[in-house]
Order: sequence, then structure tokens, then C-alpha cells
Amino acid sequence: MGPGREIALVDLLDRVLASGVVISGEITLSIADVDLVRISLRALVASIRAAWGEGAGGSGSGGPGEEPG
Repeated sequence: MGPGREIALVDLLDRVLASGVVISGEITLSIADVDLVRISLRALVASIRAAWGEGAGGSGSGGPGEEPG
């Protein structure tokens, strides 16, 4: 993709869901330099097909409710 090329939101969303993205973050609540609460977050954003590793023409193995192989 060239530097001047525009991409539609639908195309971007399709690429993200096809490959998957991990979003992670951390929030710390502290008072007077004393950590009171620490929250860590990790979220996987992907399509079901990408999450189970199937390609576009996958064999159907490894999905929910299916026997592998």
C-alpha cells in the first residue's frame, strides 16, 4: 500500500478480522505513589475462522463442536 493510497473502513475491518489483532492495556489507580488497583486487559479481535486457524477454504477441523482431524 503506497503512502498516498486511501483505504476504506470496510477494507480495513476485513483485513483486521482476517488476521486478528490483540489489544492490551493496563490501568493503575494510585494515591500518594501507592498502587491501590491494577487492571490488565488483553483482548483478541478476530473472526472465528481466523481465531481457529482455518484458511478461507479450511477443512472445518478444530472449530467449536467439531472433532479435530
